[in-house]
Amino acid sequence: MRKFALPGVLAVAMAVAALASSVAVAQSPNGVRTLDPPGAIKAEGTWSLGVRAGDFVFVAGMQGVDPATGKLVPDPEGRIRQAFLNLRLIAQSESASLQDCVRLTIYVSDLAKVAPLVDKVQAELWGKPPYPPRTMVEVRRLFDDDIVEIDSVFWAPVKK
Repeated sequence: MRKFALPGVLAVAMAVAALASSVAVAQSPNGVRTLDPPGAIKAEGTWSLGVRAGDFVFVAGMQGVDPATGKLVPDPEGRIRQAFLNLRLIAQSESASLQDCVRLTIYVSDLAKVAPLVDKVQAELWGKPPYPPRTMVEVRRLFDDDIVEIDSVFWAPVKK
C-alpha cells in the first residue's frame, strides 16, 4: 500500500502546482502575482489581466470582450454585462465576489447613453447594496472604439 501512496501524493502536488502556475503567471520580488485564470480573455502586450498584492486584487480595465471569440459583444447592454463578467471572473479566481469590490472606475464613450445601461447591469449583477464606490468618466475614445472599460479593485484577504 505504501508504494502507491507516495506516487499519489506526488501526482496531487504536481496537479496543484500546475493549477497555480496557470493562474499566477509571474511574481515580483515583493510577492505581487499576476493573474491569468482559465476562461478569461487573453492579455496581449505589456499588460496583465490582474494582480494580487497582499489582500487586494487589482483588475485591469475590462471591456465587453467575449472570451470564447476574442471579439467585443455587439449589443451595448450585453457588452457592458460582459465587461462586468470578465472582471468578476478574475476576482473569483482569487476568492473575491462582486460584493468584495472596493472601487470601480468606469470609462464610457457617451455618459448620457451608456451610464443608464451601466446602472442597470450593475444592479442586476450585484443584486442589492452595498455597491462599491464608483467613478464614471466620459472619455473621447476607448480602445477599439469601445463604449465602456471598467477598472476595479477587490478586497480578498489571503487565507492563512
